[in-house]
Amino acid sequence: MIRIRYEPDADVLLLGLRDDPPTDAVEEPGGVIVRYGEDGEPVSVELLNASTRNLIRDGEVSVTLQRESARGGNLRRPLT
Repeated sequence: MIRIRYEPDADVLLLGLRDDPPTDAVEEPGGVIVRYGEDGEPVSVELLNASTRNLIRDGEVSVTLQRESARGGNLRRPLT
């Protein structure tokens, strides 16, 4: 299960992918930090300056999940 948390003091949107502790991190261009576990798989993704990217509006986080259907089409479901 993915955990989503917004830290307003730092203006960071954090996506927690797993509970494993990170052992390495890579800062990607555009203010994205990916943290990796001991097995080399991502454990979290941080999106810096979340409010200026319009990821946060009026203190609310809006997420849209997209998954492939059995027929090959995309299904989009907004979560609030």
